Amino acid sequence: MALANRAASGGGGGSPAPEAPDHLDAGPRTRRSAFGAHVRAYVALSKPRVIELLLITTIPVMFVAAQGVPPLWTAVATLVFGTMSAASANAINCYIDRDIDQEMRRTRRRPVAMAQVTPRGTIIYGLVLAVGSTVGFALLVNLLSAALSLFAILFYIFVYTLLLKRRTAQNVVWGGIAGCMPVLIGWSAVTNRLDWAPFVLFLVVFFWTPPHTWALAMRYREDYAAAKVPMLPVVAGERRVLLECVLYSWATVATSLLLWPVAGTTLLYPVVAAVLGAVLLVQAHRLLARVRAGVSGAQLRTMGFFHLSNAYLALLFCAVTVDPLLAGVLA
Repeated sequence: MALANRAASGGGGGSPAPEAPDHLDAGPRTRRSAFGAHVRAYVALSKPRVIELLLITTIPVMFVAAQGVPPLWTAVATLVFGTMSAASANAINCYIDRDIDQEMRRTRRRPVAMAQVTPRGTIIYGLVLAVGSTVGFALLVNLLSAALSLFAILFYIFVYTLLLKRRTAQNVVWGGIAGCMPVLIGWSAVTNRLDWAPFVLFLVVFFWTPPHTWALAMRYREDYAAAKVPMLPVVAGERRVLLECVLYSWATVATSLLLWPVAGTTLLYPVVAAVLGAVLLVQAHRLLARVRAGVSGAQLRTMGFFHLSNAYLALLFCAVTVDPLLAGVLA
């Protein structure tokens, strides 16, 4: 390099060599950029937005279980290993579904579908996270939480992804059980046992999942049809889908109110649950009325219900968090 610089400057005596052109320094920056892109690809394999939703249900139930603020170390360990557990299941799901992910607009930019991460790298990443999360729960939280976490991973992979997803329109109904498990994991992390209260919240998430998912699937119906995934909006008419959304929404709201007597909450929780439930039900019935009036396709605007259902669950579990704190103040 020095000889090249001297030759470019005429090779004169003691004259200093000119600074190297910018592109000659691009190597380290390019490597850093490539490394950063690789890290981002593995993070994307974990489906961070899905994990956020799971954490929304994990944290509040720990407050109910502790009847106040849970032990800090237990909470941190549960969130860390719970994140690893969910990331493991999501990454292995990306490995298994890499063929259909390439067929769908919503998923074709996932790292495996875009060849940003190799299938081998994906499965290794998922398995390492699965082992790490299970061992972490067992050693630093408790064995019950470890068993529930491992069950959630195995259920999501073998029951939902491999058995149900490509075979039945009931895929998200029963496959959604995996997404309900963080409620039980959060409770068991604090108490090392299971009680009726977490099962009520488990059922809230269970009944909430189908209408939430079907609203999204109605927006991407053509994608699922092209990938031959028999989501309910693919195999049934819009009226049938929205009628089931209404029924599951009623089940969600009714079950949410059961926490009041089962967990002995203050009046704050049932009031918030009733108000939020009313908003959710009004929107669900409005969609059903629109399809009965002849509105169809994109004009239904089902994504509005999808986003509303996200807000409903987040705010409901915020009330779950605040209620035991309020009870402590009032005691």
